Amino acid sequence: MSNLLERFCRYVKVETTADENSTTYPSTPGQRELGALLAAELKEMGLEAHQDEHAVVIATLPGNVEGAPTIAWLAHVDTSPEAPGKGVNPQVVEYKGGDLTLKSGLVIPGEDLDGYAGKTLVTTDGTTLLGADDKSGVAVIMTAVERLLADPDRPRCPVRVIFTCDEEIGRGTDKLDIEAIDAVCAYTLDGESEGLIENETFSADVAVVKVKGRNIHPGLAYGKMVNAIRGAAKFLEQLPPQLSPECTKDKEAFLHPYVLEGGVAEVGLRILLRSFHTPELKELADVLHAAAETTMKEIVGVTVEVNIQEQYRNMAEYLAKEPRAVALAEKAYQKVGMEPVFKSIRGGTDGSRLSELGLPTPNLSTGMHNFHCEAEFACLDEMETAVSVLLELVTLWSAER
Repeated sequence: MSNLLERFCRYVKVETTADENSTTYPSTPGQRELGALLAAELKEMGLEAHQDEHAVVIATLPGNVEGAPTIAWLAHVDTSPEAPGKGVNPQVVEYKGGDLTLKSGLVIPGEDLDGYAGKTLVTTDGTTLLGADDKSGVAVIMTAVERLLADPDRPRCPVRVIFTCDEEIGRGTDKLDIEAIDAVCAYTLDGESEGLIENETFSADVAVVKVKGRNIHPGLAYGKMVNAIRGAAKFLEQLPPQLSPECTKDKEAFLHPYVLEGGVAEVGLRILLRSFHTPELKELADVLHAAAETTMKEIVGVTVEVNIQEQYRNMAEYLAKEPRAVALAEKAYQKVGMEPVFKSIRGGTDGSRLSELGLPTPNLSTGMHNFHCEAEFACLDEMETAVSVLLELVTLWSAER
């Protein structure tokens, strides 16, 4: 088993599911546990590394070319709360083609695996997500550091290695000090298939909606009960179906209700607002406010509160500050024999917020697929390519001034 594969399989077994209902950072203890493990491994490699009070891991790989600028590599240790993340049981598969049936009986259809025959895949057993988002990025960075240290003659710039928490719930950069990172640019290792440079993302907000009614024993409810569940149903009915993610593609915006919980007295909703054009987020928010007004008019006694919270902004608006960030990533892919594909992400990464804060941060692919569900898988061959790209990247940056 390669060091990259062994490392990845070990990391995914640590439960690090993020919890958006938590008020702590990190939101779950497993993230601190994995961060401590990573900091210890970096120290064993000889780097100065530490895990701060927020569980963020920061280390520096020294450069060996005088005057070369410092860059940063980032990955997040948390995994999505949209699928179970406890008891991950990674399965290494030498894929031959066709449908892939996991131990649970869950089938990854062959069309999801087109082009992967003859490659090494890592899947779940079908009962949990895998956590390749973003432990493939974590493993790629750790392996790149190890290989750079084993090749001291390769020219390299200084690299900050940073592992964050709670990216999946929009808090990944909350505890980062951009000035302390002190880099000209950064790269998140948090992308999909081989050869992608993601240099544009959604701009994102989240709506926290509270629908309030009045509960009373149903036998005494006449003229008194106000059912918040019916209010929530009426509210959701107002949202245009053409704005749902299942009906949109490419650079089309969407509204995505993804949490609904509560009872007669109160129902809570969480709704994602996503657009590549930041001003359009206000238009999406206006749709929600209009739905709230309609609901309160049609169901007497129901109140609907809509609270819009900013998450991140389209990185393309900020990458122009340091054009070398993308240009040298493109050259790094070409150095490993691959013409990169530029992609606009229908999502976001820590790089979205970092770019907004003044640290230009495109996203690079790491071989993760079908993430946020039990059919998730990672491709070892693509992860190896990601390691090679990072090695070329530090050499290219070592020649910059």
